Amino acid sequence: MSTNTPAEFTTLALPAQRGVAVLRFSRPPANLINLQLAREIAIEAERAGKHESVAALVLYGDERIFSAGDDLAEIGTWSPDQAVALASDHSRHLGVLPTVPCPTVAAITGYCLGGALELALGADRRVVGDNVKLGLPQLHHATVPTAGMEPLIRLVGLRAARDLVYSGRYVEAEEALRLGLVDEVVAPDDVYDAAHRWAAGFTGRSGAAVAAAKSVLATPERHSSHAMSAWIGLALTGEPQRAAAAYAADGPNPAPGTGR
Repeated sequence: MSTNTPAEFTTLALPAQRGVAVLRFSRPPANLINLQLAREIAIEAERAGKHESVAALVLYGDERIFSAGDDLAEIGTWSPDQAVALASDHSRHLGVLPTVPCPTVAAITGYCLGGALELALGADRRVVGDNVKLGLPQLHHATVPTAGMEPLIRLVGLRAARDLVYSGRYVEAEEALRLGLVDEVVAPDDVYDAAHRWAAGFTGRSGAAVAAAKSVLATPERHSSHAMSAWIGLALTGEPQRAAAAYAADGPNPAPGTGR
């Protein structure tokens, strides 16, 4: 495989002949999703989807952790106007995987929280280690999931989605599999190999046919636009920025909300 990317946090390995591309991201120590990382992932995922040799794409953090979630220190610095200007692009970057024409699989170990889970929910398959903790804690930071809302509801249903979004709780591997949040649970050391093995199953199939099947299987967007509007409305109050800054400074002690 050849690697050709100037990105700071991501590496895209493309196959020399029809095969599996691997998009890895690394932003130590916790792989927090900031604006730049989300943008780099989107750019490289789109590049993989356009490459004629790519039959499928694996998205992988590292052996220890997929991502502990959003970079709250960065969000805490945004003014309301900045938040509104940045929100749409950031949500689009996190929602990139459904737009990639080839099948995609997220290989997840350790924590996968917030925007990282939104990103992974857009994959066609999620393979996780039995040590995972998945969650959408955005409500604790005075905001809401955006890119992940539609795939979440589609995967687990509205009742379970309400529970996960309202509570912000962490879900471990067994429950995630039962809910339909993930597709396969393996030992942490086997996550990458299991994801790659699934992806390799597409190397002998027609890329055009697979892309057509993926397009047909995709459901129309219903909730993402509403979530985006809600996010912008919250950002205009400045409350998500205050909550994110407080969390980044003091840890998981939710800042009091300002109410409606």
